[in-house]
Amino acid sequence: MGAKNQSSASASATEPKKRRRVGFSKIAVSLTTLSLFNRFGADPGVEANPCIKIYLVSSKEEVDTPDNYCIQPVDLNHFFEEDGKIYGYQGLKITVWLSSISFHAYADIAFESTSDGGKGITDLKSALQSIFAENLVEKKEDFLETFSTECDYVQSIVLKAEILQQKAVNGHNSDSIDLSKTDCSDVEVVRVVGTMPVGHLYSRLIPLVLLLVDGSNPIDITDPGWEILIIVQKENDQEGGNPPRLLGFAATYRFYHYPDGLRLRLGQILVLPPYQHKGYGRCLLEVLNNVAISENIYDLTVEEPLDSLQHVRTCIDVQRLLVFEPIQQALDSKVLHLKEENLSKKSQPCHFRPPPSTIEDVRKALKINKKQFLQCWEVLIYLGLDPVDKYMENFRTVISNRIRDDVIGKDSAAGKRLIEFPTDYDEAMAFAMFRSKNVEASVFESEESQAEQEQQLKQLVDERMKQIESIAQKVSPQRS
Repeated sequence: MGAKNQSSASASATEPKKRRRVGFSKIAVSLTTLSLFNRFGADPGVEANPCIKIYLVSSKEEVDTPDNYCIQPVDLNHFFEEDGKIYGYQGLKITVWLSSISFHAYADIAFESTSDGGKGITDLKSALQSIFAENLVEKKEDFLETFSTECDYVQSIVLKAEILQQKAVNGHNSDSIDLSKTDCSDVEVVRVVGTMPVGHLYSRLIPLVLLLVDGSNPIDITDPGWEILIIVQKENDQEGGNPPRLLGFAATYRFYHYPDGLRLRLGQILVLPPYQHKGYGRCLLEVLNNVAISENIYDLTVEEPLDSLQHVRTCIDVQRLLVFEPIQQALDSKVLHLKEENLSKKSQPCHFRPPPSTIEDVRKALKINKKQFLQCWEVLIYLGLDPVDKYMENFRTVISNRIRDDVIGKDSAAGKRLIEFPTDYDEAMAFAMFRSKNVEASVFESEESQAEQEQQLKQLVDERMKQIESIAQKVSPQRS
C-alpha cells in the first residue's frame, strides 16, 4: 500500500551537494564489432524495466543467489532519458542488490557492447543516482561490508525514537487481520521527530518510495512539520543477537488549523513488499488513529490514497464507527427511512447523508474527517439493511443520487451547462458557461451525450457498489 506525496521538494534542493558514489561491476565487452545499430539504422532504445532486476537482501550470503525477493517497481522508465528509454547498449543487464538492513544498494551492470546509434549512450550512473543517491555503494566489497558495519542501523533508530504502540501480528497472509486477537507482541511502532533524524532516516528510505509508490515525490525533509513512524519486528532471539527488522513506515505532516489546533496528514505510507498483506499496514494506520486521538488533533487526513490503502483505511474506520454509540440513533433513522420508502417513485432525489451534528461528533471523538466519514456512512447504511437484497434497489438509488451530485453537480437540473464553441483562440482554454431560464436542459444536450453521461454514471455506481460490498464483507464477521 501506499500514499502519494506531491507537495514537497527534494532534500537535494536545499542541502549542499554531497559526493555520491555509484557502483558498477566489471564490464564484459563482446568481440563483435558489427552492432545491431549498424544493421538497422537508428537506435530504438530499450525499456528500463526489462533490463533491471532489484533484489531485497538481508545478508551478504544472499547476494548473487537466485532465490531472493525480487522487487517489482511501478515504473523505472521515467528515470531514463526524456522518452523513458536506455540508448547505446546491447545485451544490457542491471542487477541491483538492496539491503533490508541498512538500505544501501549495489548495482551490477553488464552488457555486450556499446555504440552510439544516433541518440548517444545513456549515462547509467546518473540515472541510478536519481533513484538511490548516496545509498548506492561504489564497490561490491564495501556493500557486503555494510551487513556487518551497519547491522544495528534500525536498532539505533529505535533506541532514539519514541515508542508509540506495540502490536502482535501473526505474519500470516491476510488482507485484514484482527490484531487484538493475536498471541505475541513482536511488533513495535516508533516515531522519529526532528529535522536531522527524519532527514537521515528518510534519505535511506526514499529509494523504496520512488520504486514502489506510483507518482510519488520526496517529502521536504527540511520542514520540521514532518514526522516518520516506523514499524519494526523484533526477532525471537533469547541472546539478543538479531537486530529488529524494519517492516514499513509512514510519513506524517502536522499543519495549523485555525484558531489553535493542528491537523495530521498522512503523506506517504509503505510496507516493504515481503511483508505486505500481513497486517502491518493496518497496524500503522491504527497507531496513527491513536496518535490523533491521544494528542487531540483536529482530524486525520490522507493525501491521495491508493485504492488498496483506502480500502484498509475504510475497513478500520467502519469497525470503529460500528461501536461508536453517538451516531447510532441517526444511523438507525436513515436505515429505517430507506426501508420504508420506495425511492423509485420519488420525483426529487432523496439523500441520506448524516446530520451535521453527527459529522462533528465523529470528528471530535474519532478524528475522522468529513470526507472519509461520508464514505464510511454509506457502508454503515448498507450493513444496516438486513436483508440487504430486499432493499438493494433503494440503496443503489441513494448511491446513484450522491454520485450524480458529486460528478454532475447539484445545479445541473437547473440548466447550468459548460459548452465548447468555435474560437480563434486556444481551444483548450476557451469555454462558455451559462444557466438557462425557462428552457429544459435537454435542449442543449444531444440524446447521444445524455446516453453517454448515463453510461458513465452507471459505471461509477457499479464501482462504488463493489467497494461497499467488499468492505462490508470484511467487517461483517468482526461485528460481534
